[in-house]
Amino acid sequence: MKKEIIKNFDNLAYEKELYKSGVKLIAGVDEVGRGPLIGPVVAAAVILPSNYKLEGLTDSKKLSEKKRDEYYKIIMENAIAVGIGIIDENVIDEVNIYEATKLAMKDAIDKLSVKPEHVLIDAMPLDIEINTTSIIKGDLFSQSIAAASVIAKVTRDSMMYELDKKYPMYGFASHKGYPTKKHIDAINEYGLIDGYRKTYAPIKDIVKEG
Repeated sequence: MKKEIIKNFDNLAYEKELYKSGVKLIAGVDEVGRGPLIGPVVAAAVILPSNYKLEGLTDSKKLSEKKRDEYYKIIMENAIAVGIGIIDENVIDEVNIYEATKLAMKDAIDKLSVKPEHVLIDAMPLDIEINTTSIIKGDLFSQSIAAASVIAKVTRDSMMYELDKKYPMYGFASHKGYPTKKHIDAINEYGLIDGYRKTYAPIKDIVKEG
């Protein structure tokens, strides 16, 4: 029991087990953007050097924006390889967000400049040729996945900041496209712009009414 508790606080535990078995190139994969009403779902795949330890790195949602930006720079400078997969709202509407998330993850893995020997994934099962391990709350329990969560989050947030510059009245810089009251009020006042997911409520209701 005590050993399991220790393992839960060691976010290199899964990586260490793979290193012991001779696996060196481990990719962590995570996504961001399943819940927003607008924009793409973004996934990242990150291969960190063996036994690399970045103190304080954890699930991007638990980090301040300043910390995420700091870790983003460190990861991009030190990672063996980083791949980013972006699946837009049209594909999300066509295949659903679950399938679109898998497509984004596969795309991120495919874009790695170095092929991983094993892939650690946050929760999602992936059918790929490389051996995988899906970990519930993987961004907490795997540093590789935590690194991927930071890359994906910062990448998507930067896209929302760009959208905010173009359409400041919607408040994308603050809510990042998620269905907050401020966001819904802005949609009701200003209408829909390109990029909204038409299969998501309340967007699909507005489209029907329009």
